[in-house]
Amino acid sequence: MTVSGDNIAMLDGATEPDSIEAQLGGGSIVAYTDRSPDKETENEDTVAAIPYGDDAVVLAVADGVGALPAGRRASQTAITKLAETLQAAMTETMLLRTAILDGIEAANQAVLDIGNGAATTMTVVTIEGLIARTYQVGDSEAIIVGQRGRIKSQTMVHSPTGFAVEAGFLGKREALHHEERHLVSNFIGTNDMRIDIGPAVKLRPRDTVLLASDGLTDNIHIDEVINIMRKGPLDKAIESMTRLAHHRMTNESKLQPSKPDDLSVILFRKPYRR
Repeated sequence: MTVSGDNIAMLDGATEPDSIEAQLGGGSIVAYTDRSPDKETENEDTVAAIPYGDDAVVLAVADGVGALPAGRRASQTAITKLAETLQAAMTETMLLRTAILDGIEAANQAVLDIGNGAATTMTVVTIEGLIARTYQVGDSEAIIVGQRGRIKSQTMVHSPTGFAVEAGFLGKREALHHEERHLVSNFIGTNDMRIDIGPAVKLRPRDTVLLASDGLTDNIHIDEVINIMRKGPLDKAIESMTRLAHHRMTNESKLQPSKPDDLSVILFRKPYRR
């Protein structure tokens, strides 16, 4: 874990599991990251919680592309550049939405500047007071869920299977077993990078926000994720879902998804006040 003097929490879990619990943006945050159980190389995911003033926080997950050079460096570079851009924007009292877009563009250029073809996904959620918004590049995911399990917002995976699910040509459960599930069509570190911006979502007490790399979402069905994240303490929820994902990764079954991969999760929840 790395925590800067500006209270920025960054997790990379290079070779061992890493986690943090914090109070930022007027709510509780629990984050976890660990490398794939089937590899000896370093974890290529990077996770961060970045304060933006007194009442806002930026949550981010970046998943470096393992099939390309320097996946770990790409995800760390992208998150670090995003944080630097946000810190500079705060001194200018810039609108958070503008600062995020500038930060993602700066992250894209920083990864391009590595110059060896490195790339990473990046999923960002901003929490500003009671308003949450998602920003998506790639196939990590963000979901906002109400206490009773209703999905209030969900990012679309930038992949052939993600687009097929969105268009209604492929079911979510079918997508987890699809032979092209691993393909991704949008990355930080490319000249044609694009940012999908989600709608503003008003958070109610006990709504839960999740960001995760595909180490989670390629191993657990979305209804399982929602059922775990919507209730109980955040630390217990993150423990349950990561334990299930690790079990699936190491126990291949025709009936359940099983894809060993680096695994990162952030959960955020506003407290209930009477």
